[in-house]
Amino acid sequence: MLLKYFYDPALAHASYMVGCQKSGEALIVDPGRNVQPYLDAAKSAGMRIVGAAETHIHADFVSGARELADRVGATLYLSDEGPADWKYQYADQVDARLLKDGDTFKVGNVKLQTLHTPGHTPEHISFVLTDEGGGANEPMGIFTGDFVFVGSIGRPDLLETAAGVVGSAESGARQLYKSVSRFRDLPDHLQVWPAHGAGSACGKGLGAIPSSTVGYEKKFNPALQYQDEQEFVDYILSDQPETPFYFAVMKRVNKEGPALLSDLAPVGPIDYAVLKSVAQKKLVIDLSSSAEFGAAHVPGSINIPGKMLSQWAGFFVNYEEPIYLIADEQAVANALVSLRSIGIDLVGGYFEAKEVRESGLRNESYASATPKELQTAIDRKLATLLDVRSETEFQAGHIPGARHQFLGRLLRTMPDLDQSQSYIVQCQSGARSAIAASLLQRAGFDVTNMSGGFKAWSAESLPVENLWAGASI
Repeated sequence: MLLKYFYDPALAHASYMVGCQKSGEALIVDPGRNVQPYLDAAKSAGMRIVGAAETHIHADFVSGARELADRVGATLYLSDEGPADWKYQYADQVDARLLKDGDTFKVGNVKLQTLHTPGHTPEHISFVLTDEGGGANEPMGIFTGDFVFVGSIGRPDLLETAAGVVGSAESGARQLYKSVSRFRDLPDHLQVWPAHGAGSACGKGLGAIPSSTVGYEKKFNPALQYQDEQEFVDYILSDQPETPFYFAVMKRVNKEGPALLSDLAPVGPIDYAVLKSVAQKKLVIDLSSSAEFGAAHVPGSINIPGKMLSQWAGFFVNYEEPIYLIADEQAVANALVSLRSIGIDLVGGYFEAKEVRESGLRNESYASATPKELQTAIDRKLATLLDVRSETEFQAGHIPGARHQFLGRLLRTMPDLDQSQSYIVQCQSGARSAIAASLLQRAGFDVTNMSGGFKAWSAESLPVENLWAGASI
């Protein structure tokens, strides 16, 4: 048997290739939309991909299952559990096998058994793997998807907080409690292969280690220590990360079936002569570094550095309207992979970064200053300080007087801000706040970015307030 691990750090997404070396067949578990790494790995190992298995309808990235069905004729193994609202609507358009609890299927001599593990979503399933070609009749591991992570467990509130299914959070939590009870009955030696790692919004406190074992998780995973259902429900519904509202779009896309990449319109260069007018009417994303953008950029454009694109673009993009990029040709290719991984398919074109730099159109900038330089303005309330980090980061420690304004919701909460005031934006290191500065400036606000962010502020031993401790230090 061959087992290969793939990881997309931008989305904290893990996927797997399971292969039978005797038959030369392979299957991908929870594939991402960019399927080329799977095709390359299969070719390198002398295997052919014959299937793709999905643990659930994903909310945080676009699945590559349909893409694999189109590219290589892969059979799709999809959940047939849960209510009618959460069935795969495109299943009849591909070679699909719909799975119920207890169903098994094979890739060569590798057997996978379906376990219905609802809670994160009603249709969620896990796959228990047995390598029958190795002479063992005992299971080896379990692909848990977004059910059990290393050191954590899938959140049950996404259907309510992202998709608006009222009351589903508590019912999902109670389903999850029963699924946890089932997990505890599994053999301790089983390896645990989850679909996400640290940084994912699909749970709280996910570990950075790629895999674990059932026995280890039963002993050390905080979510698996509860024996009382209500205590578990209270725990799992508290202190979850902010829900990206574009998760609702991902749910719909993955349920209805993503567009095939071959059907998307080509993305080509656009004459910079129209950039000024485009930036006034449409969303133009400059992929340059925050330092370069802060020093000089085209009025009306916003800044999301390329490496942060898949993590943040979904918060700011209207999925129904085309967006435009400022980047060089190679950066555009990488950007399209990132954007399409979260379903942003409407890209109207790009403006070549070198041409834009030489055009003279980059005639706007915003200020950046160190914590020491900004301390007086903050202390005397000459400017309003916006902390754009997550709620948990803010609670753990923040600058006294800071107003929490999570970056992902800034466009929605911006109407509550007073445009006559000056603003200072701050995050942990200055990267997220630079994005916030570009958004605020585009909307007409006077803004300064705190370079180095909260980390630099703390390093200067400046005052910090901790809400959990209830004191300033």
